[in-house]
Amino acid sequence: MKFKGFPSGKVSFTSLPTLFFSELLPQIDHIHELKVTLYALWQVTKLEGAFRYLREIEFAEDVQFMAGMGETPQARSRALADGLDRAVERGTFLRVPIPRRQKDPPLYFFNSPQGRAAAKAIQEETWRPGQSFPPSPKLSMERPNIFQLYENNIGPLTPLIADTLRDAENVYPETWLQEAVEIAVENNVRKWNYIEAILHSWKEEGRHERKNRRHSKENNQKYLEDEFYELTEH
Repeated sequence: MKFKGFPSGKVSFTSLPTLFFSELLPQIDHIHELKVTLYALWQVTKLEGAFRYLREIEFAEDVQFMAGMGETPQARSRALADGLDRAVERGTFLRVPIPRRQKDPPLYFFNSPQGRAAAKAIQEETWRPGQSFPPSPKLSMERPNIFQLYENNIGPLTPLIADTLRDAENVYPETWLQEAVEIAVENNVRKWNYIEAILHSWKEEGRHERKNRRHSKENNQKYLEDEFYELTEH
């Protein structure tokens, strides 16, 4: 499979510590270790809380990440375990079992001041993670915000719509896009050409903040009868 290249428009970035490039990366000599280390660095930036940790299942359940770890499920599982073992041996990760909860999987922390403090607190039983684990991000979730906004409010994403949305993201501010979608939803006109007409009008004539974001039915009908009305008749 060949990489298609980075798309046009805004893309999200993940910050990595400079120490990773200057000290850790030159030491890593195995692809499994490199992949799990990079993936964990991305994962922890998406988590919240003072003590940020991962379990093996967080890696294993990300289908997109695991697809590059081997050709078969068995090979992928072995590669993941190998990568985690190597990262622990190198000192990048701390593997911390939970006392008196042998059936629970160990937690993986980065070997940082916060990670070492968490490991100590767990071992001394002054802190332990809750029974429920927060949902972890997946690589497939790393998508432009405009895509999620469209799918959550308008409808399924097609390749043609995706290209159109990328173009719109380059032209209009994110706040405009969000509010235009809100107007379409409020007026029950879930069509991109309606949203695009609103954005075009704001760009050409100026956009004014709505003083009352909760329109009455009368105001909604009046809005539908303005210059965008013909776009609702499909």
